[in-house]
Amino acid sequence: MKSFVFPFLFLMSLLTTFNVAAQDDEAIQAGKKLFNANCAACHKLNKRAVGPALKGVSAKYDKEWLYSWIKNSTAMVKSGDAQAVAIYEEYNGSVMTSFPQLSTTDIDNIIAYTDYTPPAPVAVAGAAVATTQASSSLSNTLILVALTMVFLVLVVMLFLVQKTLIRIAAASGVDITPPAKPKRTPIWQAFIHNQFLVMVSVILLLLSSAYFVYGFFMQVGVDQGYMPVQPIHYSHKIHAGANQIECKYCHSSARVSKHSGIPSLNVCMNCHQNIAEYNGEEDLENGYTKDFYTKEIKKLYAAVGWDETNQAYTGETQPVKWVRIHNLPDFVYFNHAQHVQVGEIACQKCHGPVEEMEIMYQYSPLTMGWCINCHRETNVKVEDNEYYAKIHESLSKKYGVEKLTVAQMGGLECGKCHY
Repeated sequence: MKSFVFPFLFLMSLLTTFNVAAQDDEAIQAGKKLFNANCAACHKLNKRAVGPALKGVSAKYDKEWLYSWIKNSTAMVKSGDAQAVAIYEEYNGSVMTSFPQLSTTDIDNIIAYTDYTPPAPVAVAGAAVATTQASSSLSNTLILVALTMVFLVLVVMLFLVQKTLIRIAAASGVDITPPAKPKRTPIWQAFIHNQFLVMVSVILLLLSSAYFVYGFFMQVGVDQGYMPVQPIHYSHKIHAGANQIECKYCHSSARVSKHSGIPSLNVCMNCHQNIAEYNGEEDLENGYTKDFYTKEIKKLYAAVGWDETNQAYTGETQPVKWVRIHNLPDFVYFNHAQHVQVGEIACQKCHGPVEEMEIMYQYSPLTMGWCINCHRETNVKVEDNEYYAKIHESLSKKYGVEKLTVAQMGGLECGKCHY
């Protein structure tokens, strides 16, 4: 009977251990979600941000004290609690947001996440990968050497066969000298003596040259596809795509001004004051990594003079020489506010799928013909817009239509765009 008891107890202890480990993992995952939703705006795990680093916070403070502090930090400061007052004074009187909606279980999960240390990567796996890569490189080299040897053998065999055939022919008295061909008039001499062919060729040459010259000059000043390298890598795919930041949040002047403007770096710091490293997915397809994006954020900090450790501006700034992408000739007038605010045209209409662009480039040709076609095809939005009510009514009767295009409203007049 005892022989069955000990294995049973051992099995039960293993099941208990696995159950506890599974519960701990669930608590860590739940704590991670709560941390990102409530704490990540002001706190980091391993370094100071707006608030202190929270790694191992359970070892610094009693758990009951943490419950009270997280649920109502302001009340603890007013009560004169020594630890609460010390934190309040250390961070220049910044008041921590209270979270009365968090239960003690939620706080326990957050603490479990802040205490969790992920296991170190196994070195053997890296060695195995390196060994696999080395063996793969070696096999490719062997295949290349083998193919080279086969090619050399074929060349030598062809040379030897040719020499052997020449010797056999010489021994048998066969004349292998190719027969002389009758002399013919060169084709170029026959061509220049035919005046009709010469005239047709000259005409074709002139027409084709004119066609290519015209096409070349029509591309002067057209920079469609232009994709310059910027001093700080800015991914529209991450900001406008993954994070769904509206275009006019950064390019705010597009709503009220002729120009969309280059966003001030202070606009970037509205978010990146608390986002010091890239925490999204790695774009392995394009070769960009988390370390790459994090280094670009450090360039932003250097430009604005932001001390990440002390969470303060140093006053030492560096200019950022952005490279302009979209550029119209000086004699062309274009007003962003007229199109974006009044016409309610989406940014993607002219700039393409910006939310999918890792590196910004000129999507549209921005030529005169391209603009005119848009004016001919786009209807004017007059709903709830008294500015267009009277003229729209009279012109609709004149043209016999319900909707007026921009061209019918005067969008093809030269003075609208050229002055």
